[in-house]
Amino acid sequence: MKVVLQNLTKIFPSRNKKVKGEVVAVNDFTFEIPDGKLIGLLGPSGCGKSTTLYMISGLQKPTSGKIFFGDDDVTELSTENRGIGLVFQNYALYPHMTVKQNIMFPLQNLQGADKLSKAEMLERAETAAKLVQIDDLMDRKPSELSGGQQQRVAIARALVKMPRVLLLDEPLSNLDARLRLQTREEIRRIQKETGITTVFVTHDQEEAMSISDMIVVMKLGVVQQIGKPQDVYDDPTNLFVAKFLGTPPINVFNGRVKDGTVYIGEDAVVTGTDVSDREVIIGIRPEGFELDENGPLQCTLSNVEVMGRDVSIVSKNDASVNPVIRSIINSDHKIDTTVETVRYSVKLHKFFLFDKETEERIYFEVK
Repeated sequence: MKVVLQNLTKIFPSRNKKVKGEVVAVNDFTFEIPDGKLIGLLGPSGCGKSTTLYMISGLQKPTSGKIFFGDDDVTELSTENRGIGLVFQNYALYPHMTVKQNIMFPLQNLQGADKLSKAEMLERAETAAKLVQIDDLMDRKPSELSGGQQQRVAIARALVKMPRVLLLDEPLSNLDARLRLQTREEIRRIQKETGITTVFVTHDQEEAMSISDMIVVMKLGVVQQIGKPQDVYDDPTNLFVAKFLGTPPINVFNGRVKDGTVYIGEDAVVTGTDVSDREVIIGIRPEGFELDENGPLQCTLSNVEVMGRDVSIVSKNDASVNPVIRSIINSDHKIDTTVETVRYSVKLHKFFLFDKETEERIYFEVK
């Protein structure tokens, strides 16, 4: 089911009685979610991602704009009539019911032509339970389940209605690190098997990038960039996106361009660009450094962290915005930890320039 968001805006009245005004939670969001794809809404707290999800679900009404499921305008349609499955962060399971009863509960409220017999409801519940691999837990109560198992029950309950669209609101944030990894892989598997169009809300960029077909990066209610996860990582449109994606985070420097040469401090790190003279912000991905004894960028060595396959070199530079610089290199390189400085050359496809004032990306070519 294709989902189209057309100039979607949500404005809330300010809760601060001393300051009159309004809070724009989502501002003019336009996007077409392709049929059968998993889309990650990504951003920090307060960016509008959950509000967007709630408008798609019908739990909140947009201030302006339209929502279409396929060719159907569902903007004014109630939640129960939209054909959505919704999974919350806190699972919202009924503690007095068994797993089976929790999964079957949405089917018991169906009326008219959609009403099912008890046998049909049980069959659907068992199919949904098998899909999320909890069919051996059907007679347990939620209190007898682990967090990961409870999350699977919540997903099965959302899937049992055979929804047109599945909506997941930070479904992994209550799980420990190992369960989070396992459950996100399960969500991806389930989505691929069912082919249901899915919207996944998270503030965790690793989660979003690992399972999404496309990600939508948001900030203060405004969409910053939309694209395939790797494309957004490799080609950020502004400094916010560049900083938000990546672990370890991108290294940021104050720099300048003079006569086509990009400087970090007094070090001429890139020459022959077509950028006009100006102050700039420079971003270099951790994997964008190459150890080079004749390299143009000199940094003070602080520490070397061996991580098996890779080595993380921790260094400092007076022009760095970050407290330290982290560069990731292959462990085949042997680093002399007794030296005071390290020198780098940079990989141009991991090296970004941003406008000092607007923080928008400056695209450049090297002659």
